[in-house]
Amino acid sequence: MTPDRARLRSAVFLATGVLALPALAACSSQDEAGAPTAGQDVAPAARDHVADGGTMNWAVDAMPQTLNSFQSDADSGTSRIAGAVLPSMFRLDAQGRAQRNDDFLESAEVVAREPKQVVLYKLNQQAVWSDGREIGADDFAAQQRALSGKDSAYWTARNAGYDRIEKIERGANNLEVRVTFNKPYADWRSLFSPLYPKEVMGTPDAFNDGARRALKVSAGPFAVQDFDNKADEVTLARNPRWWGRPAKLSKLVLREVPREERAAALASGKVDLAEIDAPEARRITNAARDRGAQGPLAHGPEARLTPAKALRSWAIANGSDEEAADTEQQARVKTHKAIKKYATEQTGLRGYTVRKSLEPAYTQLALNGTEGPLADDRVRRAVARALDRDALAKAVLTPLGLPAKPVGSHLALAGQQAYADNSGALGDQDTTEARALLADAGWTPGGPVKEPKQKTAGGEADAKKAKADSGSSGSESGSGSSGSESDSDSGSGSGEDSGDDGTYIVGEDDEKPGDSSTSVLAPAPAAAYQRAALTRQAASLTVHREADKEKKKDPGGHAKQRAEKRAEKRAEKHTDKQAAKGGAPGAYAPKGTAAPDADTPAAGGPMAKDGKPLTLRFVLPSGEGSESLRTVADRISRMLEKIGIRTEVAKVADESYFKDHIASGQYDLALYSWPASAFPATDARPIFAKPVPAADGSLNVEQNYTRVGTDHIDQLFDQAMGELDEDENRALVKKADARIWAEAGSIPLYQRPQLMAARTNLANAGAFGFQVPNYEDMGFLKPGAKPAGKPAAK
Repeated sequence: MTPDRARLRSAVFLATGVLALPALAACSSQDEAGAPTAGQDVAPAARDHVADGGTMNWAVDAMPQTLNSFQSDADSGTSRIAGAVLPSMFRLDAQGRAQRNDDFLESAEVVAREPKQVVLYKLNQQAVWSDGREIGADDFAAQQRALSGKDSAYWTARNAGYDRIEKIERGANNLEVRVTFNKPYADWRSLFSPLYPKEVMGTPDAFNDGARRALKVSAGPFAVQDFDNKADEVTLARNPRWWGRPAKLSKLVLREVPREERAAALASGKVDLAEIDAPEARRITNAARDRGAQGPLAHGPEARLTPAKALRSWAIANGSDEEAADTEQQARVKTHKAIKKYATEQTGLRGYTVRKSLEPAYTQLALNGTEGPLADDRVRRAVARALDRDALAKAVLTPLGLPAKPVGSHLALAGQQAYADNSGALGDQDTTEARALLADAGWTPGGPVKEPKQKTAGGEADAKKAKADSGSSGSESGSGSSGSESDSDSGSGSGEDSGDDGTYIVGEDDEKPGDSSTSVLAPAPAAAYQRAALTRQAASLTVHREADKEKKKDPGGHAKQRAEKRAEKRAEKHTDKQAAKGGAPGAYAPKGTAAPDADTPAAGGPMAKDGKPLTLRFVLPSGEGSESLRTVADRISRMLEKIGIRTEVAKVADESYFKDHIASGQYDLALYSWPASAFPATDARPIFAKPVPAADGSLNVEQNYTRVGTDHIDQLFDQAMGELDEDENRALVKKADARIWAEAGSIPLYQRPQLMAARTNLANAGAFGFQVPNYEDMGFLKPGAKPAGKPAAK
């Protein structure tokens, strides 16, 4: 897997029926990227304050199925182990940017661009594998052959970048590796991180099976000592041949602990570091606050036992109804045990603290554009413009004490070089404009409605039958005037129930299932000039960047005017082409389209068209860890109701949520997450690629589960992938993001919260944010030592 990956906003409005685009102030790429929304929280400490030795137990959701990061069943545990035991040429820093790893590289640079791109790696002369062999060109070449995609005997999950390499050869000496590309590749820093030894990559058999449960040869501060499936733990021990800063810990143990067992595992001291949800975070905070307190706890099962409930329980337990008394006495015993267990666990949790940041991943609202109302992008944009993204971010993050800012890019997060807030390409929340878009698409408020058959996420079914079968099918659905499910767990409204917002991170929480046969994406017909207006708007987002770049060459100011004229001509040219073809609808309703009056039935009833109400299927996982996600969905449903869109919520079993619903396209609306990348041109392209028909008639969507894409977006990604000028590369990525916003297939909402429980004396570990952990610096503080106020320098 590749390494884990001020705002510009265009105000747009309708004035006398004409789309107006105000001038955009120029700002630098650095200003746009800004700083990360939240920093690391790892209790940083200088190495001389950290004790030598000790074992740290780190909870993982599940035992990794493989130690080969390039196989389809690799997961976050696989990546965590690889980071501790294998070379990485580049690592992510605290801003999510790739930096040279000087433990392995003295330098790495493009030394030729013509006739072909050549990258020269100069390796650290001390870098050796654990068997004593030098790391060299043979290892690079073996990995490229395995991942090039040319030999199907290698069961690889991906080959991005490696398929562009023509040859790898030894340089002037054993410490130099020359990599020649057959096509320019901007994201060359993503390659060889991690780097496996040739013993793993050299043959298909070794690749497919040799590194699933063991790594006999490695090169990092730790090495795999034991992979114990019975005990559900992987033990890493210090690597005696490591040439860098020696690991402070003697051992690092990754232990499988299911989420529902985390609190008990922490309280009993079985783990030292664990990702947790908000309820567990509150328990740890309460445990610290209650230290030294007398009397019953003000939280937990004892606090829920009010005097009235206690009196009633006593009365029943001592009443004349023997059967009821016996039942109540058993319940009282059970309650007493729960109170005692909770109090004991709270005592154990006093040895921990909560460290929090934001994950390098964002939660999005996905809109399936394959068929139905959302195939019309006016309806998708109406949905998008009905959303108060600030309110949704605050609902999830503010109760956790984290900064709540909506994400402004599909392709990067704040702090990363490719980040710019391009949401202005779609427009801010505007209920009136959203309703006007629906009106333009033919949806009218309070129109005649034919009683439809109710649908579930998996297809049409009678509502009563669906409800009766929900226990066996793993799903339940409901709809109502609020557009949300009636279950009590969906109406918490605070977003406090879970620090993990319950969303699925594609590529981490799930495998990447293939897509089933679906109909080909067919945009609805509409007025061409609407698309033209949107194209101009998205293009205007990049005018200031070109002008800024030219201004450096021409301080006199003429460059900016030339750049603006060039951008305007390109936009007009694209507009004329779209007008000649006819085009998909735009972000704004045409001139003269009136939004329904707020006092008309539209405000209180659903939009309808051709006798059918505008109802969208909102598919959600039903697991206990998804309460916060369902809270967000409930808020979204209420926002959509304001513009006349009803939602039919279907809660499905966690294990089927992604494979059977998201990947197969059986949904209208869904919430799931994508991890951020330092290399968006490579890693994000399959997520937003235009679906194309396959030879068997199915639709090849790659990882674009919204099924919304355009040729222009694909072209921008392809150009960025081959553009070696870093400024121009980032400009192309930002243009692609503006077009993705304009298509309204995916609406980024907020960066996911990251809550970690850590022993109070554990240093240089916790909520890492963007940055890859420095495994060699983790450890336990010496007696009397305290962590520093900012991350320790490497």
